[in-house]
Amino acid sequence: MYYFYDWTMILLVPAILLSLYAQIKVKSTFARYAGIRSSQNMTADAVARDILLRTEVDVPVERVSGRLTDHYDPRHKVLRLSDAVYGQSSIAAIAVAAHECGHAVQDARDYFPLKIRNALVPVSTFGSNLAIPLVLFGFIFQFPPLVNIGIILYAAAVFFTVITLPVEFDASYMALRVLKKRSYLSPEELTGAKKVLKAAALTYLAAALAALMNLLRLILLSRRR
Repeated sequence: MYYFYDWTMILLVPAILLSLYAQIKVKSTFARYAGIRSSQNMTADAVARDILLRTEVDVPVERVSGRLTDHYDPRHKVLRLSDAVYGQSSIAAIAVAAHECGHAVQDARDYFPLKIRNALVPVSTFGSNLAIPLVLFGFIFQFPPLVNIGIILYAAAVFFTVITLPVEFDASYMALRVLKKRSYLSPEELTGAKKVLKAAALTYLAAALAALMNLLRLILLSRRR
């Protein structure tokens, strides 16, 4: 375990601090704008269905339990909105719903970064689960090939977090554009929606930074060894 607790740990400090800030920011921003109803008084699921109808994307909108568990399922072609979003007419709920619609539109239009991310899901899951144990065993038993395999697997998981960034940014861009174009939100309300989506984007940036810094640590440790 010595290899995992040395000076290279300092590389993770910025990522940890950014992750903590991002979590606080997204929760506080969502809570703030979840308490402000939109002037149009449309619920988030109604907005989502209207966006999908106007963009000719045939995807059902369903409710899913939890808070901020909203997501688009590309395998089953279903858009799922959480209890905090579905049926709510707040600025925050509408912003999140429009963002998820962005992913459905990306899927329908074969958005290339999304196709890459979807293809990497099994590889990323496999790599993130096995990478660190393989590296650890490689260090313990002084078997460099095992360390290298672990690093390669972890690199695949890191690439998944990186390719997620353009996917999320594009979905937010589309969301804000359609909210403005179709007047689902007023200009003042659109400012709040933008803050909600920017806070959410920060969590993806933090995840990517943490993954990259950890990969750098593993590479430095393996080279030193």
